[in-house]
Amino acid sequence: MPAGDEVHYEVVHCSGRVQGVGFRYTALQVAREFEVAGYVQNLPDGRVRIEVEGAKAEVDGFIAAIEERMHGYVCKVERASSLRARRFNGFSIR
Repeated sequence: MPAGDEVHYEVVHCSGRVQGVGFRYTALQVAREFEVAGYVQNLPDGRVRIEVEGAKAEVDGFIAAIEERMHGYVCKVERASSLRARRFNGFSIR
């Protein structure tokens, strides 16, 4: 597959008071403002996981916007990124 077919991909884990505060719904709304695809889900350990792909600038903007809107709830954000073939279509809550 040519390198041009690869997309920036990140797995993001957010810790803090991130469940029961509208985090996933906020992430869904923010995703509509950026050209990104993926999903957001609550984890059993109390964190929220986001898998997102798109142009690096779009992914960075998306994550920054979530951090800004959920400021006060998020105390830690862990990000791991890579390049891979596009796998998502749209953004959803799982």
